Amino acid sequence: MLVKALCDYYDILAETGQVLPVGYSNVKVHYLVALTPDGKIDGIIDWQVTENYQAGNKIKERQVPRNVIMPKRTEATKIESNIIEHRSLYLFGLNFENGALTPYDEKKKAVKSHTDFTEKNKEFLAGINSPVVNAYLNFIINWNPEDEVNNQFLLNIGKKYSNSYFAFCLSGRPDLLLHEDAAVKQKWESYLEKQAEEEENKVVSQCAVTGEAETIARIHGKIKGIVGGMSSGGTLIGFNNSSDESYGNEQSYNSNISQKAAVKYVEALNFLLADKNHKTVLDDVTVLFWAVSKEEKYSDLFSALISGSSEIMSSEQTEEMLSELMSAARRGNVSSERIADISGIDPNVDFYIAGLKPNSSRISVKFLYRRKYGEILHNIASHQNDLEIVGQAGRVELWQIKRELISPKSSNESIDPALLSKIFEAVLYGTAYPDYLMSQVIRRVKTDTDQKFNYIRAGLIKACIIRKQRQLCQEEELKVALDRENTNSAYLCGRLFAVLEKLQQAASNNSLNRTIKDSYFASAASKPAVIFPKLMKLAQNHLGKVNAPVFYNKQIGEIVDMLDQTFPEVLQLVEQGKFMIGYYQQMESFFEKKEKTDKEM
Repeated sequence: MLVKALCDYYDILAETGQVLPVGYSNVKVHYLVALTPDGKIDGIIDWQVTENYQAGNKIKERQVPRNVIMPKRTEATKIESNIIEHRSLYLFGLNFENGALTPYDEKKKAVKSHTDFTEKNKEFLAGINSPVVNAYLNFIINWNPEDEVNNQFLLNIGKKYSNSYFAFCLSGRPDLLLHEDAAVKQKWESYLEKQAEEEENKVVSQCAVTGEAETIARIHGKIKGIVGGMSSGGTLIGFNNSSDESYGNEQSYNSNISQKAAVKYVEALNFLLADKNHKTVLDDVTVLFWAVSKEEKYSDLFSALISGSSEIMSSEQTEEMLSELMSAARRGNVSSERIADISGIDPNVDFYIAGLKPNSSRISVKFLYRRKYGEILHNIASHQNDLEIVGQAGRVELWQIKRELISPKSSNESIDPALLSKIFEAVLYGTAYPDYLMSQVIRRVKTDTDQKFNYIRAGLIKACIIRKQRQLCQEEELKVALDRENTNSAYLCGRLFAVLEKLQQAASNNSLNRTIKDSYFASAASKPAVIFPKLMKLAQNHLGKVNAPVFYNKQIGEIVDMLDQTFPEVLQLVEQGKFMIGYYQQMESFFEKKEKTDKEM
């Protein structure tokens, strides 16, 4: 399904001019070489462009190579030249070592590369008559690497020489570019057609994507930009071992994907990977997303919801739209009609989300989801609504969820990839969160007692509980803010613990480095009947040291009465979660009251 979806997306991209024609590729060019009509180098121009980038709180500038469309680049690791070459070793036959140019190296790679380039390009360009091609041919014919070791133009590039790419123009005519020459393009396209017709040992079969009888691809192209993948790229489909053969079909003949389809899905993947508006990263998984539409706002809105970034729409537009969606979710009104009304988009557009991860030179698909766009927006809005809790500072993004599952003292920033995928699936499908998520959050709250119990962890616990209750068709107990009517014993115990901690802090004028939270929180959340009698005794001592004992007595008395003077023996996982929500919301109510008092004063 993934390959077919990518091929369909390629057709949309091609229609809107966003992908390259078959037979061409992008090259990042650093320098433009100006040639005289007789093929001599008249100058080498730094052809890089200025790019703005974020560095902390500042916007800085840097020079980056220019994107240039050239005939399809080779991806072979062996010596193999391109038509209209861009690599220094092939073009000039020189290495740069210790500040000097030399044609000699141990494996004679410079000599072999330059010879291959010379022969291939002389043959291809023969018969073309244009000023820039003639100059380029003269350059190829007359250039002798051994005579150019002191070439000042190349020496001026310095150590950047070896890793730089080059394009060519006619001296004094930067508009006459070799790679844009009409005769060169025409001959290249004719060459591609002839090559396809004359290909030896080609296999014609029914393409698994198009269903048509077509030439099957033997080798599929490289996919670049996967987090953790090889810089040279990896392959999604490929067979190298004899054990992978089926009915004698070797390499990618075994996949029955046509050359045309192979080009399409690879180009579509590389397009998505190169555009930050179509991807995000979940731990070590690269997540790609796209709509079956020419409109980019589908991906843009999804990107804003998932990763907080938005490239197409303004931040004001995005924020306004998201606020309306969240508001509608709170009211239970996130229907397809409402989504269309809010966003002006078609909720019935198909939307794909794919998770990719490298494995050596291979790429594995960790997940693939397809849903109507309206369903996805509805589920994401519901997810944010379920996470909402008092004290929240904004929408909770997936990277924030991941961060809260890791100890702040740990140097390992990874979590179980399967857990992250399950969370993501629950967000997209609107299903219950994995049980392990709540147990992990609760464990972190218990362990990290020296850290503030923040709104993200509290919101996650709340969301896990109400999703489970919803799944079981039970009444949802937990609200966004403190619920003084909630009679759940675990919730009440959490509230009581917060009151007792606040009392202890007041008795010491907030001078304590450690409170009852550090010593008793984890135990109280598991076995209230064992811990709370001790805490109640301590409270009697603390009451004698505060200025307003009546306030605390009243708070404690009301909660204990609702508990019928009895503490639960043991709290299971879900009840421990309710304990923590009660604690968190009670603490937030104290902060809210203090803020209100401070403002009045």
